[in-house]
Amino acid sequence: MLRIAVPNKGSLSEPAAQMLVEAGYRQRSDSRELHLVDTENETEFFFLRPRDIAIYVGEGQLDVGITGEDLLLDSGAHAEAILPLSFGASTFRFAARPGTASTAAELNGKRVATAYPGVVADYFARAGIVAEVIHLDGAVETSVRLGVADAIADVVSTGTTLRNAGLDIFGEPLLTSQAVLIQRRGATQPPRVEQLTRRLQGVIIARQYVLMDYDIPDELVEKAVALTPGIESPTVSPLLKPGWSAVRSMVKRRETNAIMDELWLLGARGILVTDIHACRL
Repeated sequence: MLRIAVPNKGSLSEPAAQMLVEAGYRQRSDSRELHLVDTENETEFFFLRPRDIAIYVGEGQLDVGITGEDLLLDSGAHAEAILPLSFGASTFRFAARPGTASTAAELNGKRVATAYPGVVADYFARAGIVAEVIHLDGAVETSVRLGVADAIADVVSTGTTLRNAGLDIFGEPLLTSQAVLIQRRGATQPPRVEQLTRRLQGVIIARQYVLMDYDIPDELVEKAVALTPGIESPTVSPLLKPGWSAVRSMVKRRETNAIMDELWLLGARGILVTDIHACRL
C-alpha cells in the first residue's frame, strides 16, 4: 500500500487535497482526521504538519509526501523533490531598516532573523557570506525593532507587512519556492508512486489547458490549425456539410479568448470550449 504524507493545515493543505481529489484519490471530510485509507487506490494518507513532512519521508516509513520546496530545504532531511506541483508559490527576501544594507553581501558580520534557518544558512554558505542566523518562530519582522537582529529573511508576497514594520526589502530573492512531491533521496519509484506522479502531472496539465472545438471551411483548415496546433496534433474530421471540417485541439487556458477571437475573424464558427479535468499525455 502506498503511504503519502499530506499537509494537515496551512496554505498548502487545501490545494494539496484538491489536487489529490482531481487525481482520483479519496480525501478526508473532517479536518480533524489525521489518517485515511483509500482502499480503492490502495493508498494510505497521513495528515502531518507541513514542516515535518520532509523528515517523515526522508527518515521514516512514508513513500512520498507533499510539502513546500522551502520546507524541504530548511529541514535538511534525506529527501528530494520529484515533481513540482504548481501551487503554493512563495518568495524569500531580505529586509532591514533603511540604510542597513542594499545587497546580501552587506550582511557580512550582521545578525539575520528568520523562521527558515536552513534556507538562510544554505544561501549564506553558497554566497560566501558570514553572518549570524537567528532562528525565530512566528512574526520575525519585529526582531529588528526589538534589537534581536539587524535584518530578517522571510516569505514576501506584497511586502506590506514589512513596510508597516519600517523595513525595506533589498537584494535578490534567496529562494523561489512552490509545493513539491517528495520522496526519500535516491529511492526507486515503485509502480504506485509512478501512477501517483502520472495522475498529478495529468491534473497539472489539465489545469493549464482547455479543449477547443470549432467548425472551419476546408480551405482555411491549415491556417486554423496553425492557431491551435495542440499538444501533438489537432483532430480534423469532415462535417456532413460539404466543404467544412470540425477541429478539436487543446489550447492554453490563458490564451483561450484571444484564440477564439482570431478563429472567428478567420471564419471559424461553432467555437466551443470545454474544461479538462484530467489527462494523460
